[in-house]
Amino acid sequence: MRAVAAVAFLTFSSIVLLSGGATPRNIPHRALPTVLPNPNLERAGVLRDGVLTIELEAKESAWQLNGPNRAPMTVAAFSQSGKPPLIPGPLVRAPQGTELRLSVRNSLPRPLTVFIPAAIRGGRNEGSVVDSVVIEPGAIGHLTTHGTVPGNYVYRAKSGQPRLRVIDGLLAGAIVIDTAGAITPPHDRVLVIMASMDSVLTANATAHGDAVNFNAPPVGRLIFTINGRSWPNTERIAATVGDSLHWRIINATRLYHPMHLHGFYYRVDAISNPGDDPTGQDGAGRLVVTQIMPPLSAMSMTWSPDRPGNWILHCHFALHLMPDSVSAAPDDPHLRGMVGLVLGINVAERPGVHAAGVPSPRRHLRLIAIADSAPRVGQSGDVVPSMRFVLEEHGRRIEARPWFSPEIDLTRGEPVSIMVVNRLAEPTSVHWHGIELENAYVDGVPGVSGAGAHLAPAIAPGDSFEARFTPPRSGTFMYHAHVDEVRQQQAGLEGALIVRDPGTGPSPDEHVFFLTGPRWADLSRSTNPTEAIEINGAANPDTIILHVGRPARLRVVSLATASPEPVVSLTARPDSVFRELDSTTFRRLRTEYRAGKMSRDSFHVVLQDQMVVQWRVIAKDGASLAPSTEGLHAARQRVGMGETYDFVYLPERKGQLRLEVRVGPPFIGLLARVPIRVE
Repeated sequence: MRAVAAVAFLTFSSIVLLSGGATPRNIPHRALPTVLPNPNLERAGVLRDGVLTIELEAKESAWQLNGPNRAPMTVAAFSQSGKPPLIPGPLVRAPQGTELRLSVRNSLPRPLTVFIPAAIRGGRNEGSVVDSVVIEPGAIGHLTTHGTVPGNYVYRAKSGQPRLRVIDGLLAGAIVIDTAGAITPPHDRVLVIMASMDSVLTANATAHGDAVNFNAPPVGRLIFTINGRSWPNTERIAATVGDSLHWRIINATRLYHPMHLHGFYYRVDAISNPGDDPTGQDGAGRLVVTQIMPPLSAMSMTWSPDRPGNWILHCHFALHLMPDSVSAAPDDPHLRGMVGLVLGINVAERPGVHAAGVPSPRRHLRLIAIADSAPRVGQSGDVVPSMRFVLEEHGRRIEARPWFSPEIDLTRGEPVSIMVVNRLAEPTSVHWHGIELENAYVDGVPGVSGAGAHLAPAIAPGDSFEARFTPPRSGTFMYHAHVDEVRQQQAGLEGALIVRDPGTGPSPDEHVFFLTGPRWADLSRSTNPTEAIEINGAANPDTIILHVGRPARLRVVSLATASPEPVVSLTARPDSVFRELDSTTFRRLRTEYRAGKMSRDSFHVVLQDQMVVQWRVIAKDGASLAPSTEGLHAARQRVGMGETYDFVYLPERKGQLRLEVRVGPPFIGLLARVPIRVE
């Protein structure tokens, strides 16, 4: 039970102990330099004769994270010598083969340890395998390495207090090693994600000696930024239809971030994961609409908009978008909007080329948002009403169950009109997640979706909104509320959206597993595994039937509110328990692994269920995978919040199976399971 409780609570609150923090000190802010947001457009230092020399300084600075009208916060930040401090720190960028010489002056009143990943010079790509230097207060430390492996990396620093932090304050930045012979200057953007504790949270963590209290309410907050800014103040990237956009996204936090692009697919050109990958598949080369980024990971991506309008890229872990009374916009008194990890993209029409219109719909659906009369009361007294959508077509009404919405089935290439009717007592909206919409106006982000001054509103109580689109490809998608996301998605305003080829329908051997929950408003207090994740709206789903010799298509969709990185597996093991490692054994094995005495594969073998079957991964986010990647793999896959996967499993004999959802590593925290009988 404790493992699951830890996931829900750490994700929402105490995980901040693993992230950066501000340092409250009695220093007059007028005497401190002001931290500036870093757009990561200029390389730091001097590059000469194959050597990049950079002089950095770590110093206490004033960060006006909520604008000039609020008091600044004292925080540790990096600057180049003689220049203002930046968030993130100055960009370290050089061609492959460059020698990097970093000198760091520690102007903080405590020792500082600076880290550079060893993977940059060909070392193991592990978060714990680093080159480092300890610098006493007032001293200068030196780090020299070679950028031999092209890619995107994080440099960071910490003072060691609290002990669980990996980054102090804003002391982190990007390292980019360009492939030899790359275009100079590069036609790309470097986007660094950071999560920093405010002064209240830092003071609370320090006062409690890093103790993780699983029963205490959250104190203070995390500030999430992209290149030093939080939505709605993040940069709006301008593009034109037909442009090729190349982005490097670097996760300089100890949190998972599933990065979702509205309206388009993007290609994952490369992804580095210094943590544990339970599948051995990093996803490079795939088309996706959402890609989960583990702690301290980085991704290179490419996409090309072929339709104009306003779109967004954002972390799909809704808890990272939640406003509070400090961060919310002045016109958002009910805290229903977004803040934090959101990037706006304004795509203009290409001169002389006009977007095609939306064809007249062949089908007309009504999607009605309702609230049930019996709310569920959380452990702390919070009331979470059951909200859900009801689907109507030709007078036929389709309902799922409380706290869950029905599946919408559409046909590839067939224009559809979906009239969203709001019978709630509050505004809502619907985002058609993964669908390549012809018109940005129906994308479902109030005040953003559309173009110019023609922006979509939230759907007011008693009002309606028509979404017209033509799904261009078959696959597994989803729809969900995009107003007050955490609360409305918890309440059930979310469902699967399946697009099939013309003339085809669902098969008896096709099954959708939609991961949702928990249903409590107070996520930090969930202690029951069945409260952590539900499958298709049920804590204890019914047994499903598969058939020997008949391929089964398993569609997995995740909108698990408090678990952004669950691992789904299909196992022949007859019970829920496997290799329950005690903490001492786990630490010993991890030490052996980090010391190079055990390979990554061997380490995973010890931690993982040895009775998982094999399946084929055939699609990600509705995009079919290349045949060369469709071989049989161990039936284990991390499915991030906002991701969908399609698997094919061929039962070869009668018996019992279990589809399990776990957290880890080690993958011993069972969040949900579905019994399966093969006949």
